[in-house]
Amino acid sequence: MNKRSLLAGPYIVWIIGFTVLPILMIIFYALGDGDGGLTMSNILAIFQPVHLKALLLALWLAVLCTGICLVLAYPLALILRKLNIGKQGMMAIIVILPMWVNFILRIMAWQLLLSRNGLINGALGALGLPGQDLANSSMAIVIGMVYDYLPFMILPVYNAVSDLKEDVIEAARDLGAPPKAVLTRIMIPLTKPGIISGITMVFVPSLTAFAIPDILGGGKVMLIGNIIEQEFSTSMNWHLGSGLSIALMIFVLISMIFTSGEEEGKERRVW
Repeated sequence: MNKRSLLAGPYIVWIIGFTVLPILMIIFYALGDGDGGLTMSNILAIFQPVHLKALLLALWLAVLCTGICLVLAYPLALILRKLNIGKQGMMAIIVILPMWVNFILRIMAWQLLLSRNGLINGALGALGLPGQDLANSSMAIVIGMVYDYLPFMILPVYNAVSDLKEDVIEAARDLGAPPKAVLTRIMIPLTKPGIISGITMVFVPSLTAFAIPDILGGGKVMLIGNIIEQEFSTSMNWHLGSGLSIALMIFVLISMIFTSGEEEGKERRVW
C-alpha cells in the first residue's frame, strides 16, 4: 500500500460515513411503506399538485437567483481583475468575510430590513416614495438567497477571469474587435468553466433551500425544501420526506447532466 492510499483513507471513511450511508438510509425510507413493504409512491408523490407547484416555484426562484448572482458576479470579477489584487487569498477573505457571521443572524437581519417598518421602507419614505411590501414574499426570498449565495458565484468566476491572458484580449482589440465582441466571443467562452462551476454552486443550494424561505417567506411561500423539512420535523413522515428528497435529488442530477452535456456540445462545435 503506497502513501497516496494511506492519505486517501480518511477521506474515503468520511465519504462513506457522511455521504454514502445517509443516502442509502434516505433511499431505504423512500422505498418503504412503513409496514415493511416496498413502494414507489413516496417518490412519485412529487407529481402531486401541491408538491409539483412547490417544485416549480423553487425552480423558478433558483433560476432567478442564479441569474442575478451571475449578472452581479461577472462585472465584479472583471473590476477586481483590473484592480490587480496581488494575493488571491486576500480576495477570498474579502468575499467570504460576511459569511463568518452566523447564517440565521444574517437572514434575520434581512427580515428586519425588508419589514414594513424596516430601514428600506424608511429610506423610501424619507425620499417621498411609497413603501413596498417586500417581507414574506418571493422577492424577499430571492434577495436573501442572492445575498447568501453570491460568494459561491464570485469565487469561481473570479478565478476564471483572473486566469485570462491579457495578450489574447489585447490581440482581439488590435484586430478591431469591439468591446462587446471581446466580452462575448473571447472572455466569456474562456471563462465558461468558472461560470458553469458558479452556476452549479448557486443553483443547487438555492433549489433545495428551506431556511431562507421559512424566515423571509414567513411561512406564506412554500418551496419544495420547506415541504421536505416539514415532513421530517413536523409530520414525522420520514418515508414521504425521503421520497421527495430522492425525487429532488434525481431532478438536480438531471439538471447537472443536461448542463454538462450542453457545455460539451458547445466545446465540440467550437473545435
